[in-house]
Amino acid sequence: MSMFESIRQGLQDAIDFAEGKPVKAVVHDVSPPDVKAVREHVGMTQAEFAAAFGISLGTLRHWERGDRTPRGPARVLLNIVAQEPKAVLRALSGGRRRQASSPSPA
Repeated sequence: MSMFESIRQGLQDAIDFAEGKPVKAVVHDVSPPDVKAVREHVGMTQAEFAAAFGISLGTLRHWERGDRTPRGPARVLLNIVAQEPKAVLRALSGGRRRQASSPSPA
């Protein structure tokens, strides 16, 4: 298949999808999570949650009040946090687990 044919087929798939016709493409529907419920499930304050996941505190508050809705990567991240918060926190910390501080060797 030529590059032109590939682009044409992709465009036709997009049109078919928009018209409600069945398509071969996989479409992921990432619904907006209940941000406050996710934060409470993780057991963090607004400030802790915002800092841990790189979200501005103001944006987090807007999401929780329903003034705004998370979009794009933020929506995906919040859905993953809702399912696997420890894995996300571990990944964001570079894979290191927090350990109780111990005296440094002398």
